Amino acid sequence: MKTIGLIGGMSWESTITYYQVLNETIKQALGGLHSAKCILYSVDFEEIEKCQANGDWNRSAEILSDAAQSLEKAGAD
Repeated sequence: MKTIGLIGGMSWESTITYYQVLNETIKQALGGLHSAKCILYSVDFEEIEKCQANGDWNRSAEILSDAAQSLEKAGAD
């Protein structure tokens, strides 16, 4: 099974939902006690929102890109 990298925190509430759906889907597909192999990087949405409000899309992209690179370095596929 591959390791999934998740960027969460765009709202922690939605992060809960897609983590739950991901694991329910794996359990349905594989049965037993299977769950997804995943690594979660949760951003601070306050920081993202401030970038959006200020029109600083480059900084917002940099934050998300850094999160993705961190997931890759941590072993996400």
